[in-house]
Amino acid sequence: MLASAALLLSLASSPALARGADTKPKQEVQYPNATRVAPKLDLTSAKDQKDLNEGLDAVSAGDQAKAEQLLQPIIDGGSKSKYAQALALQGLASIKYNAGDTKGAIGLLQRSLALGVMPNDTYFQLQYMLAQFQMADEQYQAALDTVTKWRAEGKKETANSYALEGNADYRLGKYPEAIAAINKAKSLTDKPEASWNQILMASYSESGQDEKAAALAQQQLNSSPDDPNALNNAAAVLMQAHKYPEAIQLLEKGQASGAFKSEANYVSLAKLYLITGQDSSDPAPNAIKAGQVLQDGMSKGVVKPSADTYVLIGQSAELSNNTGAAVDAYNKAVPLAKDGEAALRAGRLLLSENKYSQAKGLIQQGIDKGVKQKGVAYMLLAETERGLKNKPAAITAMKQAAQQPETAEKAKAWLKKAGAG
Repeated sequence: MLASAALLLSLASSPALARGADTKPKQEVQYPNATRVAPKLDLTSAKDQKDLNEGLDAVSAGDQAKAEQLLQPIIDGGSKSKYAQALALQGLASIKYNAGDTKGAIGLLQRSLALGVMPNDTYFQLQYMLAQFQMADEQYQAALDTVTKWRAEGKKETANSYALEGNADYRLGKYPEAIAAINKAKSLTDKPEASWNQILMASYSESGQDEKAAALAQQQLNSSPDDPNALNNAAAVLMQAHKYPEAIQLLEKGQASGAFKSEANYVSLAKLYLITGQDSSDPAPNAIKAGQVLQDGMSKGVVKPSADTYVLIGQSAELSNNTGAAVDAYNKAVPLAKDGEAALRAGRLLLSENKYSQAKGLIQQGIDKGVKQKGVAYMLLAETERGLKNKPAAITAMKQAAQQPETAEKAKAWLKKAGAG
């Protein structure tokens, strides 16, 4: 876009400069049916054109300091040309966006468009860019409004614009509208993006059309049987529809055929085993399978030794009544974890085996690192202190539990019974 903007400058200069551009091939008009009347361009100064081109070249080169040095004076009124100001604003918007300041970029683009002086091709390109920036900033309704205006005024329909609309609709929970927009996008191209089908599947699932979601997922998988993302998408849709046996069967077949190439494939199957195991009268067989799947993925180097992985292995071992293996897995997760949940899990299991000293250390570590249910953690800590015959410390921990809403009632009852209430 910046390159095309710079090229437009050679056509928007003084009559003398324009004569030099007559020999250049004409660009194809991108918005031939636009309702907007293109304004007369007002860039007549050769110096302004030179500064603007150099500034936009600096933008393209990622030279923020030089771009700001050349373009900011134009914006501040150093040029009388509104057209030069508009393109300078667009250039600095790109700089802001690339620097991660999406809101700043949006503000500059809006100022550029508000000047209303650009040729139609540039104007509508920037308007569409604004919609993309608004999507990136999670301003979904604003993005929808912008792309709707772009389409109405520019009289142009593209697959990508409908995909953007469908994405915004989905984020806003407008699932029927998202479905319609994505299907429209797919009808306008023979090369739809894979992400479009993901939005479509999710919209079908969220609107209760599980059969359509599953059919689309299976269609994707059939067309790309070796694609780990297609496999995982199909499994995710089946899971969303609570069709766990079918999802397990699908993933087991994928694992057997060698289609497991991403960590998500292994993790999805492990989680499915755990879900179905928890819902059965005997969770051990499926829990063992979950652990085996994760270990298989780790042995192949596909599943990384992360805190989440070790917690899943710990849960698998815990469900299969292998407390020692569960504690070992949780302990491996502890130094990798950002919070204290893994330490708390290990401490709770050690407490159940009356290993009070070890349990106390891990539970305290979990509290110090941060846990979701602090009250539960303090009650567990109090139990370890009781096991260690340290009643004053148990009372102190239980008083902490009494300050947490989820454990206040139980903790206060315990303190009252202990004569410390």
